[in-house]
Amino acid sequence: MVVVINQDIHFFIRRIVTLFVAALLVVSMLSACGDKSADELVAAPEWSTSELLPGGGATVSYRPFASYMLPVANMPIEAKPDFYAGKALANQPWIKAPATTDARDGLGPIYNARSCLACHINGGRGQLPADGDAAIFAAFVRLSIPGKNEQDGAVPEPTYGHQIQGQSVALSHQMRNSSPNKDFSNYQEVPPEAYVYIDWQSKTFSYPDGEKHELRYPTLRLEQLGYGELDERTLFSLRSAPAIHGMGLLELISQAAIDALADPEDNNQDGISGRVNQVWDYQAQKNVAGRFGWKANRADLHITTAAAFNGDVGITSPLFPEQPCTEQQISCVKTPNGNSANGVELPDHLLNLVTNFVRNLGVPKRRITKDSVAAEQGRTLFYQAGCVACHQPSFVTKAVVGDNQHLGQQTIWPYSDLLLHDMGTELADGRSDYLANGNEWRTPPLWGVGLSKQVNGSYFLLHDGRARSVEEAVLWHGGEAQQAQQNFVQLGKNQREALLNFVESL
Repeated sequence: MVVVINQDIHFFIRRIVTLFVAALLVVSMLSACGDKSADELVAAPEWSTSELLPGGGATVSYRPFASYMLPVANMPIEAKPDFYAGKALANQPWIKAPATTDARDGLGPIYNARSCLACHINGGRGQLPADGDAAIFAAFVRLSIPGKNEQDGAVPEPTYGHQIQGQSVALSHQMRNSSPNKDFSNYQEVPPEAYVYIDWQSKTFSYPDGEKHELRYPTLRLEQLGYGELDERTLFSLRSAPAIHGMGLLELISQAAIDALADPEDNNQDGISGRVNQVWDYQAQKNVAGRFGWKANRADLHITTAAAFNGDVGITSPLFPEQPCTEQQISCVKTPNGNSANGVELPDHLLNLVTNFVRNLGVPKRRITKDSVAAEQGRTLFYQAGCVACHQPSFVTKAVVGDNQHLGQQTIWPYSDLLLHDMGTELADGRSDYLANGNEWRTPPLWGVGLSKQVNGSYFLLHDGRARSVEEAVLWHGGEAQQAQQNFVQLGKNQREALLNFVESL
């Protein structure tokens, strides 16, 4: 009884302190937001215990080791064999065809990685080189030229296609990897499309209180183009591999719930104009709403998985039956493939296993730490700064009939509206992708973001990995997010840290 009373007193005192601090924060935000009245600020709703379980019943623990690759906690035991079979397929390295085994041959001929999880290590974000000495690996470069393409979303570069593949099955390329200073460009084999390097540039950001912060941004350098010159109109976009946990839950958010958050004409005049991308559904053969990918250019997880196999690993499937070679890449076209009797390298039943593995990756629970009171204060600031205008806190997933019923009707907290937003010129890549223009990006979910370093050592945020912390990511916000960024910037140092602590606790 004594313990219970002491816990109640502790909780009561903590709530009183938190409410008092929150009241002070409101006053601070009022001064930081200029002419905005208290009625115009976004009020933080009453805290809900469900926030501790971002994936609802699918939430997993982050102890003893943080991972984005654990099966959802509520998975039926009879579904686990298929989950682990899909995990094995996602993790297996593909090899050059022909081979004595036809179950995993067909790599490339040009590719970015030998397996899905080579980039998404432990289900987490890709890593980027610290300097321009090493070629990128867990990232790739999108290519296009100006114009429209209904099915592909963008017009591919005529010689190199939709993205640069920096690896190949050629022995000369493998030798180059072991001897990077030797020139193997004259070998008569299928060459990689190019070796891509990042030269990081930096600039200094100064807060009104005088604190300074170094920000970095990438400039790309392509060396040893394997198939001739690029079209002079070519547009480039560096893409870092994202974390893949919780995607099955995002897939089950009703489109009506997402549409209700869209305001493409900014009719409510709040400066936020979220838009739904319309993309090609390769299964239904029609345009549908997109929600996956950095520009929401994929309709569902089946298409997302198949497209990654094809573009990143060079593996064909019924959805993407062509090798990742353009007609101009003669040596690539002539390289043997690993197609089986059904004409592809990854048949539907195996693709479904990998897709279902991704669909059932759990979301880690919220972390309660010694800074939980600061995080609670930061929660108030997160709402009042306007971050929730794009980072929609919660949804309820749809009911499911048939497989994966355990993912349905869950209250989830992804902190994303899955909509496209103009993020300003500094983050722009200048490339359209279906309806998404060069300034627009899909709001990335924030759940689990604070565990990223523990998961696999990577903390490269934003589409090109330029941000090395949540703070840097916030400081890069522009366009529709400019006001929220300014609200953050105008806070005092302790308040900024409280807001960041909240985000990193998600």
